[in-house]
Amino acid sequence: MRKNKTNATNTRIFFIYFTKYIFFDLNLFNLSLQLKGFPIRKAERVLKTIQNKNDHAFDVYVEHKKQDIISYHLKHNSFYKTFGKSINPLDWNTIPVMTKKDLQQPLDTLMSDGFTKKNVYVDKTSGASGQPFIFTKDKFCHALTWAIIKNRFGWFNIDFNTTKQARFYGIPLDKKGFYIEKLKDFVSRRTRFNVFDLSDKAFENWLSVFKTKELEYMNGYTSPMVQFAKYLKRKNIVLSMECPALKVCITTSEMLFENDKQLLKTQFGVPVVNEYGASELDLIAFEKPNGKWLVNSETLFVEVLDDNNTVLPYGEEGRLVITSLYNKSQPFIRYDIGDIGILSKESTVKEPILEKLAGRTNDMAILPSGKKAAGLTFYYITKSIIEDDGNVKEFVIEQTKLDTFKIIYVSSKNLSEEKMQHITIEMEKYLEKGLNINFERHDKLVRSKSGKLKQFLSYLNQNT
Repeated sequence: MRKNKTNATNTRIFFIYFTKYIFFDLNLFNLSLQLKGFPIRKAERVLKTIQNKNDHAFDVYVEHKKQDIISYHLKHNSFYKTFGKSINPLDWNTIPVMTKKDLQQPLDTLMSDGFTKKNVYVDKTSGASGQPFIFTKDKFCHALTWAIIKNRFGWFNIDFNTTKQARFYGIPLDKKGFYIEKLKDFVSRRTRFNVFDLSDKAFENWLSVFKTKELEYMNGYTSPMVQFAKYLKRKNIVLSMECPALKVCITTSEMLFENDKQLLKTQFGVPVVNEYGASELDLIAFEKPNGKWLVNSETLFVEVLDDNNTVLPYGEEGRLVITSLYNKSQPFIRYDIGDIGILSKESTVKEPILEKLAGRTNDMAILPSGKKAAGLTFYYITKSIIEDDGNVKEFVIEQTKLDTFKIIYVSSKNLSEEKMQHITIEMEKYLEKGLNINFERHDKLVRSKSGKLKQFLSYLNQNT
């Protein structure tokens, strides 16, 4: 009898401590990663060791990891043995650049020996580049991804186990995917906002949520948060006055233009931080409190290459090519992510600074004369004209022919002839004369399944 009573007492004590661990210490986020086999505590220890290296030791570390990941995949990955058959592991310049097209094949053919879909992290890219594909990460590599993210968010006193998030992302519409995301939201203390409905009625509901919940930071796609900020501006509301717990806004996945950043700062009443990442890789760059965009050098090696795959010096613009130093499940070695950018002249191996992210390589406008122009650049020029009166809520630009562009916009009324003429003149001034600029007013813009908004699209580049 005494033994049974002792066992019952021990069970109650275990339950009390287990409940306290989960619900009072609120380590649900870490616990969820551990339970899924992602060793987050080990990853955080490894990350700290890497960060504690001095500059010389860090340089040695990066060179060692580059050689280590190449040697591993040449030995254990049949795809990479074929892809990199002319590689000299001691000469980095002999390593071929891979693109998304190279990885658009059956997943089983891409994985290294000993890895299966059952013992890796499997996900797919959003398809915003026009080239979606499924990828894998080994479990330690994925844990390191979360360790990096937690570290960077920690710069702004955000703890995923305790800090409440206002989340501006899409959500899967199938039942299984929907409830998985809802469970993740619960574990991560996230309140999700529907980015597919950007009506004033929706914004009114969003505002009421902020008034009733002590949400501490905003995270998600840039464009829906910009539209929410415009609504607040029309209503003469500063969000932090309605939600005093709010302390920072972190944007991701879409371009954040400087004037939009200032709008978010003003209407949300908190600092605005720019994040840049890729699901198949890692968090690539994160804005420090001092405003500099620090590149992740702990788990990635980032290069800037020209069209001939020659490494460019710091300060010059080119293609961002990235190596994942830890992913043993699948090689991402000298992987052309499809983005154009500049690493600052202030950069070092340990602290590379992303000075500029200019857009995607397939976001180029090709003109009748043969001239090329970055689509997002003239999108920005048009943006400064089209949104100055507050009538236009959102717009995108599509290139349908060499000489034809279509501006699709959402507004309360049609653009005036004067405004359309002004936009046409400015676009021709930046691009070239003789272009056809068409305008279409829509009730809302079409977003990808993930909820992202692609600001510029060239149908000329669909097969490139």
